Amino acid sequence: MRQMAKTRAGKRARMNELLRRLVCDEAGQEIAEAAAVLPIMFMMLLGIFWFGQAFSIYGTTARAAQEAAIAAAESTCTTCASGSSPAQNAYNTITNVLTTANLNTSNLHQPAPPPNLLDCHGGTTAVSCDTTHGNICFQPNVQLSSTGGGAVGACGVSVSFTYQYQFWLPFTSLNKQAIKIRAAAQAPLESR
Repeated sequence: MRQMAKTRAGKRARMNELLRRLVCDEAGQEIAEAAAVLPIMFMMLLGIFWFGQAFSIYGTTARAAQEAAIAAAESTCTTCASGSSPAQNAYNTITNVLTTANLNTSNLHQPAPPPNLLDCHGGTTAVSCDTTHGNICFQPNVQLSSTGGGAVGACGVSVSFTYQYQFWLPFTSLNKQAIKIRAAAQAPLESR
Protein backbone atom coordinates (compact mmCIF):
# COMPACT_ATOMS: atom_id res chain seq x y z
CA MET A 1 0.00 0.00 0.00
CA ARG A 2 2.84 2.28 0.79
CA GLN A 3 4.34 1.44 -2.54
CA MET A 4 1.07 2.35 -4.32
CA ALA A 5 0.88 5.64 -2.45
CA LYS A 6 4.46 6.43 -3.50
CA THR A 7 3.63 5.52 -7.11
CA ARG A 8 0.53 7.72 -7.09
CA ALA A 9 2.44 10.59 -5.52
CA GLY A 10 5.18 10.16 -8.11
CA LYS A 11 2.66 10.16 -10.97
CA ARG A 12 0.97 13.20 -9.51
CA ALA A 13 4.31 14.97 -9.20
CA ARG A 14 5.25 14.10 -12.79
CA MET A 15 1.82 15.30 -14.00
CA ASN A 16 2.17 18.55 -12.05
CA GLU A 17 5.67 19.04 -13.48
CA LEU A 18 4.40 18.38 -17.01
CA LEU A 19 1.52 20.85 -16.55
CA ARG A 20 3.90 23.44 -15.12
CA ARG A 21 6.22 23.03 -18.11
CA LEU A 22 3.32 23.31 -20.58
CA VAL A 23 2.05 26.47 -18.90
CA CYS A 24 5.51 28.07 -18.75
CA ASP A 25 6.67 26.82 -22.17
CA GLU A 26 6.80 29.62 -24.77
CA ALA A 27 7.49 27.40 -27.76
CA GLY A 28 4.76 27.96 -30.34
CA GLN A 29 3.60 31.21 -28.79
CA GLU A 30 4.73 33.15 -31.87
CA ILE A 31 2.71 30.85 -34.12
CA ALA A 32 -0.41 31.37 -32.06
CA GLU A 33 0.07 35.15 -32.10
CA ALA A 34 0.65 35.15 -35.87
CA ALA A 35 -2.46 33.03 -36.39
CA ALA A 36 -4.48 35.64 -34.49
CA VAL A 37 -2.93 38.76 -36.10
CA LEU A 38 -2.35 37.79 -39.75
CA PRO A 39 -6.02 37.54 -40.80
CA ILE A 40 -6.69 40.99 -39.34
CA MET A 41 -3.67 42.44 -41.14
CA PHE A 42 -4.75 40.77 -44.39
CA MET A 43 -8.24 42.29 -44.10
CA MET A 44 -6.71 45.72 -43.43
CA LEU A 45 -4.51 45.43 -46.53
CA LEU A 46 -7.48 44.38 -48.65
CA GLY A 47 -9.48 47.32 -47.29
CA ILE A 48 -6.66 49.75 -48.10
CA PHE A 49 -6.47 48.36 -51.63
CA TRP A 50 -10.23 48.55 -52.35
CA PHE A 51 -10.66 51.99 -50.78
CA GLY A 52 -7.61 53.14 -52.77
CA GLN A 53 -9.28 51.87 -55.94
CA ALA A 54 -12.46 53.75 -55.07
CA PHE A 55 -10.49 56.95 -54.44
CA SER A 56 -8.68 56.56 -57.77
CA ILE A 57 -12.01 56.07 -59.57
CA TYR A 58 -13.39 59.14 -57.81
CA GLY A 59 -10.49 61.24 -59.11
CA THR A 60 -10.88 59.91 -62.64
CA THR A 61 -14.64 60.50 -62.75
CA ALA A 62 -14.26 64.03 -61.35
CA ARG A 63 -11.69 64.80 -64.06
CA ALA A 64 -13.94 63.25 -66.72
CA ALA A 65 -16.88 65.41 -65.64
CA GLN A 66 -14.75 68.57 -65.63
CA GLU A 67 -13.27 67.88 -69.07
CA ALA A 68 -16.74 67.03 -70.41
CA ALA A 69 -18.21 70.29 -69.14
CA ILE A 70 -15.37 72.25 -70.74
CA ALA A 71 -15.78 70.37 -74.04
CA ALA A 72 -19.53 71.04 -74.04
CA ALA A 73 -19.06 74.75 -73.27
CA GLU A 74 -16.52 75.43 -76.03
CA SER A 75 -17.79 77.42 -78.99
CA THR A 76 -16.12 75.11 -81.50
CA CYS A 77 -14.65 71.70 -81.00
CA THR A 78 -11.68 71.12 -83.29
CA THR A 79 -11.37 67.44 -82.39
CA CYS A 80 -15.10 66.65 -82.60
CA ALA A 81 -17.01 65.39 -85.60
CA SER A 82 -18.79 68.12 -87.54
CA GLY A 83 -22.33 68.77 -86.44
CA SER A 84 -21.95 67.09 -83.05
CA SER A 85 -23.95 68.60 -80.22
CA PRO A 86 -22.49 69.85 -76.92
CA ALA A 87 -24.15 66.87 -75.17
CA GLN A 88 -22.46 64.47 -77.61
CA ASN A 89 -19.11 66.23 -77.07
CA ALA A 90 -19.55 65.81 -73.30
CA TYR A 91 -20.42 62.13 -73.63
CA ASN A 92 -17.48 61.47 -75.98
CA THR A 93 -15.09 63.20 -73.56
CA ILE A 94 -16.34 61.16 -70.60
CA THR A 95 -16.02 57.86 -72.46
CA ASN A 96 -12.52 58.80 -73.68
CA VAL A 97 -11.30 59.64 -70.16
CA LEU A 98 -12.85 56.51 -68.61
CA THR A 99 -11.56 54.24 -71.39
CA THR A 100 -8.06 55.70 -71.03
CA ALA A 101 -8.20 54.92 -67.30
CA ASN A 102 -9.37 51.33 -68.04
CA LEU A 103 -12.77 51.94 -66.45
CA ASN A 104 -15.88 50.26 -67.81
CA THR A 105 -18.22 52.82 -69.39
CA SER A 106 -21.17 50.50 -68.85
CA ASN A 107 -20.97 51.41 -65.13
CA LEU A 108 -22.13 54.97 -65.92
CA HIS A 109 -25.57 55.83 -64.54
CA GLN A 110 -27.87 58.81 -64.27
CA PRO A 111 -27.48 60.75 -61.02
CA ALA A 112 -30.42 60.28 -58.72
CA PRO A 113 -31.78 62.81 -58.02
CA PRO A 114 -30.66 64.97 -60.97
CA PRO A 115 -29.13 68.35 -60.14
CA ASN A 116 -31.70 71.08 -59.59
CA LEU A 117 -30.18 73.94 -61.60
CA LEU A 118 -32.03 77.03 -62.77
CA ASP A 119 -32.45 78.19 -66.36
CA CYS A 120 -29.98 80.90 -67.30
CA HIS A 121 -32.45 83.08 -69.15
CA GLY A 122 -35.42 83.07 -66.78
CA GLY A 123 -33.78 81.91 -63.57
CA THR A 124 -36.99 80.51 -62.12
CA THR A 125 -37.42 77.09 -63.76
CA ALA A 126 -35.20 74.07 -63.34
CA VAL A 127 -33.34 72.73 -66.36
CA SER A 128 -34.06 69.06 -67.05
CA CYS A 129 -31.38 66.57 -67.98
CA ASP A 130 -30.62 65.83 -71.61
CA THR A 131 -30.10 62.06 -71.49
CA THR A 132 -30.03 61.34 -75.22
CA HIS A 133 -26.29 60.63 -75.17
CA GLY A 134 -25.72 57.76 -72.78
CA ASN A 135 -26.13 57.67 -69.04
CA ILE A 136 -24.99 61.19 -68.31
CA CYS A 137 -27.06 64.19 -67.27
CA PHE A 138 -26.26 67.13 -69.53
CA GLN A 139 -27.90 70.44 -68.65
CA PRO A 140 -27.35 73.33 -71.10
CA ASN A 141 -27.88 77.02 -70.36
CA VAL A 142 -27.84 76.81 -66.58
CA GLN A 143 -27.30 79.71 -64.21
CA LEU A 144 -23.83 79.42 -62.65
CA SER A 145 -23.78 82.60 -60.55
CA SER A 146 -26.31 84.67 -58.71
CA THR A 147 -28.25 87.40 -60.46
CA GLY A 148 -29.26 89.06 -57.19
CA GLY A 149 -28.63 92.75 -56.63
CA GLY A 150 -28.66 93.55 -60.35
CA ALA A 151 -25.62 91.36 -61.09
CA VAL A 152 -25.40 89.68 -64.45
CA GLY A 153 -25.39 85.93 -63.90
CA ALA A 154 -23.03 83.67 -65.81
CA CYS A 155 -24.51 81.03 -68.11
CA GLY A 156 -22.94 77.63 -68.53
CA VAL A 157 -23.39 73.91 -68.84
CA SER A 158 -23.55 71.19 -66.22
CA VAL A 159 -22.49 67.56 -66.63
CA SER A 160 -23.17 64.94 -63.96
CA PHE A 161 -23.24 61.16 -63.67
CA THR A 162 -22.57 58.35 -61.23
CA TYR A 163 -20.12 55.49 -61.61
CA GLN A 164 -20.97 52.18 -59.95
CA TYR A 165 -18.08 50.54 -58.11
CA GLN A 166 -18.21 47.21 -56.33
CA PHE A 167 -16.13 46.37 -53.26
CA TRP A 168 -14.76 42.90 -52.60
CA LEU A 169 -13.97 42.65 -48.91
CA PRO A 170 -14.83 39.17 -47.59
CA PHE A 171 -16.25 38.64 -44.09
CA THR A 172 -17.41 42.26 -43.86
CA SER A 173 -20.62 44.11 -44.59
CA LEU A 174 -18.87 45.77 -47.56
CA ASN A 175 -18.40 42.49 -49.43
CA LYS A 176 -19.93 42.75 -52.89
CA GLN A 177 -21.50 46.12 -52.03
CA ALA A 178 -21.97 48.47 -54.96
CA ILE A 179 -21.43 52.14 -54.27
CA LYS A 180 -22.19 54.94 -56.67
CA ILE A 181 -19.45 57.51 -57.02
CA ARG A 182 -21.02 60.80 -58.07
CA ALA A 183 -19.25 63.22 -60.42
CA ALA A 184 -20.49 66.65 -61.45
CA ALA A 185 -18.93 69.70 -63.07
CA GLN A 186 -19.98 73.02 -64.50
CA ALA A 187 -18.29 75.28 -67.03
CA PRO A 188 -19.19 78.76 -68.25
CA LEU A 189 -20.24 79.12 -71.88
CA GLU A 190 -17.66 80.68 -74.14
CA SER A 191 -18.75 83.72 -76.10
CA ARG A 192 -19.80 82.68 -79.54
